[in-house]
Amino acid sequence: MFLTFFAELKSAGVPVTLREYLTLLEAMEADLPGKSVEDFYYLARTALVKDEANLDRFDRVFGTVFKGLEAPGDGIAADIPEDWLRRLAERHFSEEEKRLVESLGGFEALMETLKKRIAEQRARHQGGSKWIGTGGTSPFGAFGYNPEGIRIGQHENRNFRAAKVWDERRFRDLDSTREIGTRNIKVALRRLRRFARTGAAEELDLDGTIRSSAHRGFLDVRLRPERRNAVKVLLFFDVGGSMDWHVQVTEDLFSAARSEFKTMEHFYFHNCLYETVWKENARRHAERLETVDILRTYPADYRVVFVGDASMSPYELTHPGGSVEHWNEEPGAVWLARMLDRFEKAAWLNPVPEEHWGHTWTIRAVRELMGGRMYPLTLDGLEGAMRALAR
Repeated sequence: MFLTFFAELKSAGVPVTLREYLTLLEAMEADLPGKSVEDFYYLARTALVKDEANLDRFDRVFGTVFKGLEAPGDGIAADIPEDWLRRLAERHFSEEEKRLVESLGGFEALMETLKKRIAEQRARHQGGSKWIGTGGTSPFGAFGYNPEGIRIGQHENRNFRAAKVWDERRFRDLDSTREIGTRNIKVALRRLRRFARTGAAEELDLDGTIRSSAHRGFLDVRLRPERRNAVKVLLFFDVGGSMDWHVQVTEDLFSAARSEFKTMEHFYFHNCLYETVWKENARRHAERLETVDILRTYPADYRVVFVGDASMSPYELTHPGGSVEHWNEEPGAVWLARMLDRFEKAAWLNPVPEEHWGHTWTIRAVRELMGGRMYPLTLDGLEGAMRALAR
């Protein structure tokens, strides 16, 4: 099994060596990870990955080779018995059937009713409209349908209707080494440039060398600091959920931005900005950064770019606790407003085609919060965003 893992890593382009592989085997013989799959994952990553740029490829190979292994405690972090969520049959609803299903009537009603169901329910249910279960029209459960519910025990989207998701999920990082298919993104990003010579004098100053040598009568080599793009950028990427449809174009943007901006920091969020963000998706529940610390750390002359489809439950923007993944004390709109108050130069890039923006309330709301500075993630949209940020 481990030899297959080693071979698959090599095939995926992860530069792992035989010495590193033998180190992993020695650690396994010493039983360092015990019986924990998560500990084995971090042990293998530590032993075999030398550059963070290879983490995404390592994760993909690990997920393929060790598919089916689960660590104790993974999944639902709640006292909901696993057998209530067992997938015995998956039901697909017709459009006519969906129209007959009514929602509970708001976020507060959903949360209050869920508390009652957890307190009252004593057994597994399937195909019903009330209890936590599967394959029915209840607002709570998996593999059924409700126009506005809480998804529990289902690993992926089916109808994009959940107001909140109970499960802990992991999203993969964007691969900064990905070869982009076109130079157009780089060309558009270059509109946001302000050059300055900073740092150590390590670049040959040819004109200065000629001038000084002629004046002194001998070769007098002159150096100068490298000319760099002095614009500083904070990038915030929406990952997971409906953004899975836009991974390629987002990776293209990320790869181009890494090469164009020498002073750039990136962060991840899901659906909307809240009180925390993260740098690495595999560790996002253990290693989060306080958004308020970002507001305090980075000067106001940074340019801020959000990349996301702005497609979410309205409660994520308007309600405390409305986040699809956790209980947020303040609505997402409050955190977006704080970010925009701190950083005057900000823009939102949306991979959803602009002609579809009017069909989604949250896209319109986020665009309004951004003061109209939402642009499609196209060549023209990128150029428009860069012009706005350069003003």
